[in-house]
Amino acid sequence: MTSISPSTTAPLETRALSMAYGERSIIEGLNLRLPAGQVTAIVGPNGCGKSTLLAGLARLQKPSGGAVLLDGKAIGSLPTREVARRLALLPQDASAPEGLTVAELIRFGRQPHQGLFQQWSENDQRIIESALRAADLVELAERPLESMSGGQRQRAWIAMAIAQDTPLLLLDEPTSALDLGHQIEVFELIRQLAEAGKTIVMVVHDLSSACRYADHLVAMKDGRLLAEGAPSQVVTAGLVEALYGVRCTLMSDPLSGTPVIVGASRARRHEAAGT
Repeated sequence: MTSISPSTTAPLETRALSMAYGERSIIEGLNLRLPAGQVTAIVGPNGCGKSTLLAGLARLQKPSGGAVLLDGKAIGSLPTREVARRLALLPQDASAPEGLTVAELIRFGRQPHQGLFQQWSENDQRIIESALRAADLVELAERPLESMSGGQRQRAWIAMAIAQDTPLLLLDEPTSALDLGHQIEVFELIRQLAEAGKTIVMVVHDLSSACRYADHLVAMKDGRLLAEGAPSQVVTAGLVEALYGVRCTLMSDPLSGTPVIVGASRARRHEAAGT
């Protein structure tokens, strides 16, 4: 896969962040600083606030308290176009009109850079071509999205985010509904983007995949931070049980050295058996 040019990273952090839906509190008093130039994976059980946190980081949802800071400034105070030039979001339910080709989809990523006096340029075209190369989609550029495999479509959406040319990418479950081969395909692209200098924050369901492909792990439960840090340092059998109610043994992946869960079972079964 062709390499891409490095980008300047954009530090992102929360200070006493709280998020709510109506009267229901989802996240309470979260303090978090996401490391620049690395892949951060947000993990935790369903309903723990992972996607809500991502929506807050992307300014899609207004905090009920605290703040999200982008380069030290409250993200809510920044102009929309400025945020779009520094931060790109790939939501979990991304969809496109029928018949749209890969190249047409990727062009949408350049919209934040267009305006009354800033029309399509040779630089825009170069960035589109670079995004196609980065996602290994050059030969598929004119293919309609609906004719492609799940992994190819997901790479096309990520290529659109690449074309937005932001230093920071937020990805909400980028491998959901993909088979193992396509999951690896997408995760490897994410790793390549980080190695090129992007700061990437992704919500991931599978803990072993998060450990393998992320540099930094954020573990959440009930809207609160349970642990954060390098996966090899923070992922323990105790953390797995606290997050998911699962007892397990952890082994080290012989290739990556990252934690892998084996022999998992629900904790309540052990308790019921008196073991």
